[in-house]
Amino acid sequence: MNADVAVENTPGTFLWNDPGVPVTKRVDALIGAMTLQEKTAQLYGVWVGASDQGGEVAPHQHDMEEIVDLDALLPTGLGQLTRPFGTVPVDPALGALSLARTQTRIAATNRFGIPALAHDECLAGFAAWGATAYPVPLSWGATFDPDVVRRMAAAIGRDMRAVGVHQGLAPVLDVVRDARWGRVEETIGEDPYLVGTIGTAYVQGLESAGIVATLKHFAGYSASRAGRNLAPSSVGPRERADVLLPPFEMAIREGGARSVMNAYTDTDGIPSAADEDLLTGLLRDTWGFDGTVVADYFAVAFLKTLHGVAADWAGAAGTALHAGIDVELPNVKTYGTPLTEAVADGRVPEALVDRALRRILTQKVLLGLLDPDWNPLPAALHGADPDAPAALRGRIDLDGPENRALARTIAEEAVVLLSNDGTLPLARPRRIALLGPNADEPVAVLGCYSFPQHIGVRHPGTPHGIELPTLRDALAAEFPDAEITVARGTGVDDGDLSGIHEAARVAREADIALVALGDRAGLFGRGTSGEGCDVGTLALPGAQQHLLDTLIDLETPLITVLLAGRPYALGRAVRESAAIVQSFFPGEEGTHAIAGVLSGRTNPSGRLPVSVPSGPGSQPSTYLGARLAHASDVSSIDPTPAFAFGHGLSYTRFDWTDLSVDAHEAPTDGEFTLSFSVRNTGGRSGTEVVQVYLHDPVASVVQPVQRLIGYARVELAPDEARRLRVTVPADLASFTGRDGRRVVEPGALEVRLAASSTDPRLTARVTLTGTARHVDHTRRLHATVGQEPVTPA
Repeated sequence: MNADVAVENTPGTFLWNDPGVPVTKRVDALIGAMTLQEKTAQLYGVWVGASDQGGEVAPHQHDMEEIVDLDALLPTGLGQLTRPFGTVPVDPALGALSLARTQTRIAATNRFGIPALAHDECLAGFAAWGATAYPVPLSWGATFDPDVVRRMAAAIGRDMRAVGVHQGLAPVLDVVRDARWGRVEETIGEDPYLVGTIGTAYVQGLESAGIVATLKHFAGYSASRAGRNLAPSSVGPRERADVLLPPFEMAIREGGARSVMNAYTDTDGIPSAADEDLLTGLLRDTWGFDGTVVADYFAVAFLKTLHGVAADWAGAAGTALHAGIDVELPNVKTYGTPLTEAVADGRVPEALVDRALRRILTQKVLLGLLDPDWNPLPAALHGADPDAPAALRGRIDLDGPENRALARTIAEEAVVLLSNDGTLPLARPRRIALLGPNADEPVAVLGCYSFPQHIGVRHPGTPHGIELPTLRDALAAEFPDAEITVARGTGVDDGDLSGIHEAARVAREADIALVALGDRAGLFGRGTSGEGCDVGTLALPGAQQHLLDTLIDLETPLITVLLAGRPYALGRAVRESAAIVQSFFPGEEGTHAIAGVLSGRTNPSGRLPVSVPSGPGSQPSTYLGARLAHASDVSSIDPTPAFAFGHGLSYTRFDWTDLSVDAHEAPTDGEFTLSFSVRNTGGRSGTEVVQVYLHDPVASVVQPVQRLIGYARVELAPDEARRLRVTVPADLASFTGRDGRRVVEPGALEVRLAASSTDPRLTARVTLTGTARHVDHTRRLHATVGQEPVTPA
């Protein structure tokens, strides 16, 4: 203990426990009183699983780590508890009791009474048994609706707080660069502005519930070569700055995120976990981030085992700590004994330990974990008898009616109608053939970070914990008078052709045929989509294309329905299927959402957050390509998508008219304002998604042909019109120039008002005047889109 630091407040109390003392003073006093071992103990976590009997948590045995001895660790303290609910199936109330008992033990065992910070996954809902499974992030992007995503995240956060969790490992802000990457389902889309705005809304919602949001993966993970998981990234500094970093910048500046997780990848030979310029220079010194940086699981150890930039565990710890990683997750490996020994012998400065410790303790103080009235037992269990755990079972509901209603709203907004020859919405078909591997599969709506697919698959026989109606169930409810006949045809990826003849027979005898295709989410090769489930091409998995082509050849009208984690090339179906309905793992209410679109109960309003390719081998490709990335006469590969970013059809029609521009010129520090009208000219209510793109025809460095800078959902009744007023700051024309600084250059621009990236409806040609102007992270980030009713003539 440092004798120069005053730690006592009044006799018998300490400064760090007094909420009336400034946070910095509380933290200073605590750091000054701690030994080196007590300091480093706050810098790592232990992976545990809560007890389904309400007893203390048990360390999780992971195949990449040795078992942890909690009895040996706890006397010096513990920084984090890793995934107490996302490791084994456990009733939420009993899990909360288990976590509370463990927290009581942790606080009582160390000298300072410091509990651990508990974190869990919450990518598409709290990844706990019995918690609501919301649509995956790719579906959030398809909604183009930050408000509904913000509400969802707040609900997720409330559920996490209800059981004693403090930190959520979401959102994923990686921008899709290659759809072959398995983790596409976890992303929000291929455009940085869409990713940034939707991701920021998620952060705002989660943080509003008191949960620490963790941005991941910082930075470049999605740009790995050939779409392979945990592979090197080849991006240059300009692509990194203009495509990959803006969503993180926005979520920190506008979302208030309190944590960041590093990426596994290396960029030009520098692993993210060892990148001081990224984790300290940019993140903290430039952007002003003052939260914690946590390691992606095993990332610190990977500096030795995978990247080869450290010779031993101590070297890995020192390298990561110096770069700016504060917390080692999921278990103690390098930040324990190897780090303390390296500090003791002078290889690692203790000041680096103190720097990370200060951030961690500040967060714990702000969470109230050191306050004298801290209580590890969540409010839902107050007054309960902890010695009667059986009576607690079912006391905490993580999938209540409000959650399910919200999950359905998001799923409905996320369904994208890709094509339609007029067959949809369906009238009242008498005989429906429901075909394909996802026709009657409950988990076809779930992503790889849902509890049933992430954890439940390792516990066969355990119920899902939530209701998962299949597409068959949903269609039976939607069309109660129809005769529905199901034939699987083939599996998701087994290549089995033996059932295709039967599927064709069933289709011939029906009035309408629906084929449900797509993915099975899993981890590390156990699925066709998900972490470690990368693919070589974007052909439908297994024999699904064979099944699809066979059904197209029949006379029965065919509707193709996708329940998938990534976009796939659909071959002849693009032109010959009567309709195509795309959903990206739409969650527990997803099949009802799809059925509602098929029947017309719901007018589809989803828009593609990623392009659907024309062929299986045209990757990597996104709409953000520069001119040379588009189709040309000098290459035999045509990357033009079958359905472009932002595309989506409706059951009504919208007319865009009367464009006016307040002024066609503005200085490089000014803005443009334009207005136009959108009218619903169809026969039913619907939602148009107005998208604003910027085209810069001449710039000092190569630019994408266009990029999204704003959007708005416009809900209109039949014959209703709204006047939209769009303000575009000149800052949105900025890009990283030749000198590495962000610049707004004078010159001509086009502001394209569009229904998709390939469907511009109105174009304003404007000019920036004056001299080039450099901007930084304080620049304006948004085009504002206001709406007002149009008074009938």
